[in-house]
Parts: sequence; C-alpha cells; structure tokens
Amino acid sequence: MRKVAESTVRRLSLYLRFLEEFEGQGIGTVSSGALASRGGTTSAQVRKDLSFFGSFGKRGLGYPVPELADRLREILGLKRRYRVGMIGAGKIGSALVQYRGFKQRGFDIVAIFDSDPSKVGRQWNGLTVLDIGHLEEELQHRPVDMAVLVVPADVPVDGFWSISLYNAKGNFEPNTLNAYTVNNITAKKEPDGSVRVQFGGCDGQIPNCLPITEGWNYMVRFYRPRAEILSGRWTFPEARP
Repeated sequence: MRKVAESTVRRLSLYLRFLEEFEGQGIGTVSSGALASRGGTTSAQVRKDLSFFGSFGKRGLGYPVPELADRLREILGLKRRYRVGMIGAGKIGSALVQYRGFKQRGFDIVAIFDSDPSKVGRQWNGLTVLDIGHLEEELQHRPVDMAVLVVPADVPVDGFWSISLYNAKGNFEPNTLNAYTVNNITAKKEPDGSVRVQFGGCDGQIPNCLPITEGWNYMVRFYRPRAEILSGRWTFPEARP
C-alpha cells in the first residue's frame, strides 16, 4: 500500500463524521460531491483519498453510507474496542461515562480514579470511583489501552501549563497526527473550561489526543506557577501508562 499522508487521514476522519450524520438522518447513499462540500474540498480529492484503500461506490450512484462508514472505521482503527481508564471524577468525567457516543466509538471505560476522598467509593454508571493512589495496583487487575485525563479549569498558574508525551527513550515518537503536546492555550476546552486529554486511541477527530507508544511517559510543565503548586498544596491530575 502506498504511504498515506497525514492530511488524508484527517480528511478520512471528517468523511466518517459526515457519514455518521447522514446515517442518523436515514440517508442511504451519498455522492463524493456531498462529502466534498461538507469537508471544504473537491470531489476529485474525496475519490483520491478513498482510492488509497480500494474501490468504493459506483459511478453515478454514489457511496452506500453504512458500508462506507463501516469501512472507514476499519481503516481508522475504530472497529476494535479500547479499555479506558478515566482520571478525574468531576463533571466532565461523569459526562463521558454517560456519553453513548464514547462507547459507540469503541471506547469502554473500565475504571475511574480520583484523589478526592469524598468521591472515592462512589458509584458511577456501575463503576466504583477508585483511589488514584492505588492506580498502579488497580491497573494490574484491570489493564487499560489508554487513559483520559481531565484537567480542571482553575490550574493555579499565571502563565500556562503544558503536557508533552515521550517514548521510552525520552524523545518525541513520530506520529501521523504530529501530536506531541497539549497546553491550556491551544487545547479545545470543555464548556466549564476544563481540558480533557486523551492518551492513545487517536483517530484525528478526538481533540487533545496524544498518540502513545510502548513505554510512553509524559511531562507536565507549569509556567509562572503560583504558591499553591510550589508548596505542594495543589497537584496536577495524574495519568500513567
């Protein structure tokens, strides 16, 4: 197979989003022109992008929406299921646990962790909130494929914070999305101002997602941290491989 450019992967993710919207509207077939107009590209570009992976649809008839959507999920690695560990049992974490679309995308939340004693032990959609202090021990019993870290809106810094992800050698691992760092200035924020960072399972559509590799680790940097951080009274939410 020819090498596929990262820009093509991003467009495939967009096509899948549009196809899922068409599915929800009960539309059975769609033309390359319809996908192109939604994605701000051309019909020729749509056909070229899809041609990397085989032959789809029939000339003059368009593409069968369910079949093409299913094939794109397979191409983008979304047909497998991922076990997710949620770090942070706040409002956003609660919304993700209850969000059907997360599960439909193949992400199964199997564990939730928090450092707040008032939250530990509570039940969330059949899951018990676990103590973050026991994270490594718990993950030996319930391994996960990825972690989702929810960073609150009120991180005590006068500058900004950033998360950088590295491979086992401490270097950036090349990836098709060119995604290596997340910070609170450029990150997509939730309605309450918090930032959800996902480690692994990136498909080009998930915001603030950092692809992982074997032995991955990450570093959090604070720029102009306030006294709460310097004294240790405030700690950043934690996720581990």
